[in-house]
Amino acid sequence: MVPTSNEKSSDFMKGLVIIGVVCLARKTFDFEAAREIYKRIQQDLKKVENVTFEFIDDLVIEIPDAENAAQRLSTKHLDGLILIAGTFHLGHLALVINKAVKKPILLWGLNELPYNGGKIRLNSVCGINLDASNLYKAGTRDYHVTIGDTVDEDWIDAMRIKHAFATARIGIAGYRAHGFFNLDVDEPDLYRATGVLIDHFELTNIFDMNVTVEQVTEKRKRIQKTFTTSALNKDQIEKVSILTAKIDAFLSKNNLTALAIRCWPEFAESFGIAPCGAMSLLQSEHKILACEGDILGAMSMLAHVAMGAETPFLADFSQVNFKENFAILWHCGVAPCNLWDGTCDRSLETYHAGGKGITADMVLKAGNVSIMRIDYCPEGYRIFVQEARAVPMTKDLKGTYAKAVFDGNVRDVLDKIVMNGIAHHVSVVYGKFIKPIEILARLQGWALIK
Repeated sequence: MVPTSNEKSSDFMKGLVIIGVVCLARKTFDFEAAREIYKRIQQDLKKVENVTFEFIDDLVIEIPDAENAAQRLSTKHLDGLILIAGTFHLGHLALVINKAVKKPILLWGLNELPYNGGKIRLNSVCGINLDASNLYKAGTRDYHVTIGDTVDEDWIDAMRIKHAFATARIGIAGYRAHGFFNLDVDEPDLYRATGVLIDHFELTNIFDMNVTVEQVTEKRKRIQKTFTTSALNKDQIEKVSILTAKIDAFLSKNNLTALAIRCWPEFAESFGIAPCGAMSLLQSEHKILACEGDILGAMSMLAHVAMGAETPFLADFSQVNFKENFAILWHCGVAPCNLWDGTCDRSLETYHAGGKGITADMVLKAGNVSIMRIDYCPEGYRIFVQEARAVPMTKDLKGTYAKAVFDGNVRDVLDKIVMNGIAHHVSVVYGKFIKPIEILARLQGWALIK
């Protein structure tokens, strides 16, 4: 049911990161073999997409070597640091470098080479054990361990998420939706935990955004090409075209990476339509838009994009069928329109907000999906993750939705959500994007619920 580890998840570009790489060794072991392995590793790492690697080219063996490496790497604006145990080595080396660099660490142990006259040649895993113990007891917990011939790209993807958070500009227009207390955030604490600063805007900043006739015309053409609009009158088509252009221009003007929008009730009352249809179109253009003022929902979507997922969408764990063991991942009509199943009528409708809804209506495509929510409670941050498969269904509902089948019992999945008080929005993407989230949770010291 769930994708295999070698299934291609996405062709979408992953976030760019800068990673430092050091190989530690000791001359009482086969350091020359370690040097040759390190040369091969450097060539292999250069093939990893969208990573700038800062290599310390020679082996780091003595404490002055580590000091020199630390000084150089401390100026490189790293997102993470790979420490390779070429052989067993002095315990000082990792601590000296960590003291100066202070970035998440991947401790990389190598497979042991064939013995040479009964003598262990690398003893790399023991070196990793030494470094992990030293770091842990010194209070550094944001390290991850891998053993093998190739780098752990899931760890690199976790670095992409941390970089995306630290460099993002996330806005909220209005406030969270009325009564949705569970979507609220402590903004200074969010900055402490992730580096994210929230920019606040009023809804009128969007309503009053100036756009050109050409911008509106371009959006109208896209809307009419993408959706069946027979349920809308001419004025409603014009309004959704104008709103799409306004939100797009607003994102660009304010250089926003993601935007959470208080989409009801003021939109329908003050602008004349709800923003769902406009958001659906813009999300298909790789804009990150979260409905109902859900900042952590926007961050969950941003995390998915950083790993290379394309066009995430927010959904409610809306309906469950315990007898047939499935759930409906639904929302009122905001999912990216490019995720359409290609079979049903992809339309704009006016089923809510007194006929002012203007929502996207469609069944989402079948395929393997990853589900995730970064969430907050009095005990701190936590992340909920699940894998499922979206299966075909008929267009029986209004809104945007997928029928999700899980490996286990859907009742158990629902229990994990409600018994842990997870907020009622999850970010959903097609493909396998789970392991980097698990690594991120550990590096951050956040609880993982799966």
